[in-house]
Amino acid sequence: MIAKGQKINDRYEIIRSIGEGGMANVYLAKDIILNRLVAVKILRGDLAEDEKFVRRFQREAIAASSLNHPNIVEVYDVGEDEGKYFIVMEYVEGKTLKSLIKKRGALTLPEVVDIMLQLTSAIAHAHESYIIHRDIKPQNVIIMEDGRVKVMDFGIAAQLNSNELTQTNSVMGTVYYLPPEQANGTAATVKSDIYSLGILMYELVVGRVPFKGDSPVEVAIKHMKTPLPSITDAYPEIPQSIENVILKACAKNPQNRYKTVQDMHDDLLTVLDKERFNEPKVKYLYSEDEIDDDMPREKRSDRNKLKEEKRKNKKMNKALIIIGAIILALALVMTFIMFIYPRFFKAEVEVPDVTDMTVSQAEDVLKEKGLEVNSKTKKENNDEFDKGKVIETDPEIGRTVKEGTKVTLTVSKGSKKYEIEDYTGQNYYEVKAKLEAAGLEVDTDEEDIADTEDAEENVILSQDVQPGTLLAKGDIITLTIPNIYTTYPDFGKENYTEVDVRSFCEDNDLALEINYQASDTEKEGTIIYQNMSPGTMVRDGATLKVTIVKNESEGE
Repeated sequence: MIAKGQKINDRYEIIRSIGEGGMANVYLAKDIILNRLVAVKILRGDLAEDEKFVRRFQREAIAASSLNHPNIVEVYDVGEDEGKYFIVMEYVEGKTLKSLIKKRGALTLPEVVDIMLQLTSAIAHAHESYIIHRDIKPQNVIIMEDGRVKVMDFGIAAQLNSNELTQTNSVMGTVYYLPPEQANGTAATVKSDIYSLGILMYELVVGRVPFKGDSPVEVAIKHMKTPLPSITDAYPEIPQSIENVILKACAKNPQNRYKTVQDMHDDLLTVLDKERFNEPKVKYLYSEDEIDDDMPREKRSDRNKLKEEKRKNKKMNKALIIIGAIILALALVMTFIMFIYPRFFKAEVEVPDVTDMTVSQAEDVLKEKGLEVNSKTKKENNDEFDKGKVIETDPEIGRTVKEGTKVTLTVSKGSKKYEIEDYTGQNYYEVKAKLEAAGLEVDTDEEDIADTEDAEENVILSQDVQPGTLLAKGDIITLTIPNIYTTYPDFGKENYTEVDVRSFCEDNDLALEINYQASDTEKEGTIIYQNMSPGTMVRDGATLKVTIVKNESEGE
């Protein structure tokens, strides 16, 4: 353990421990140079002695530091200090997605889709940079107070092997989300991350993981052999479109999964559209008995024979390897002379600011600077720039690049419009979450309704925007819900006893004054007078006065 006040690399002053894991311990620290809080992850001592692991740890952590995405915890620094290998990361205040699931169980569908859209956006960005996460699980996802999602530990999670699967304490949290091909010993791919995302989405919808067991090995076998439990059979109210996304992501055969995380993200964008709720259930094109992406089971023995034959012929191929290496070296030299060497003598230019220009205007400005323009543009919804105007460039504006560099333009599709439905009779909190996930602002109004009327709490009574209206991000809609209040009963007609009246006053925070009066015509205990008229609203702190028949000579 690292002591409070200890400095790592003479820069990061430890404040306290904030987490311990199977691979590393995490500390809250202060960067004394930049005067900011950071999270410092320090490799466990036994792993720090494994030179091969350390090299891989450093290489992939440096690669992860190149990622720049609002839903990815940023890596600031990687290094070694007196045998302690560390990563310095952005410090994010919030709670893990796992702790949220433990507290609440299943989340609402708008919440699930919002979280998954942020996660798939982050993972797609990493895949574009050739970084596979390898360990997607809710313990590695932080939910901030404002609902933003942050993913941790990109590219530094190690693949499990058969020995590690026997260590229940160290890998049980990971194996619940383990793709079948990794459980079978195959290296992780982008489709492995897709499978883990699908299992995580299943847990968000249902409130628990699909496969459990007494050991990691038992859970891993279920990932390889056991079909995913049907969500819609257990919960008929769940739309088929939601289950279809999970089924496609969690196919045991990677060929049946989404091709990319971006494809999964695009599917999630419309998954709550009503016209998709009863769509046909996903059918797999390829056999689910095969979990190898490239080779069916009947051909695996042939693959093993080929490997054995290659090992036997290793000595015979040495000469060919040497010759090939010489040819490769010559080819590299020629490539350097013809292509790389001239680039060092190209002029450097700064990418100009072409935002808010049309595509043709931006192309003219970039070409004047000696830059090439990619014929394919990216298109995104944007609230700041009008449709058809340039939002950003890749490489980014202001960056210095070689003359002739190809620049890709991102063009605005305009503000994304959201069609308002008729929400009357629906649950206020579910509708509010759905609208806010679409970027709308929701105001609340209340209408006083007596408890004698037919009204339910949190059910929407009316809305100030007509169904079919298109609203943009930031627009406001007001939803009216009931404020159900208690009314005074007719104590006499409803045969309230003195005990009933006292209980009514205690429940409604009322003061009570009782007057006893003899009567020859009314039954003893009957309430013959009340100062508050039946049907009027009960207000906290009011005084209720009642007269009760009591034929005894002595009062209360």
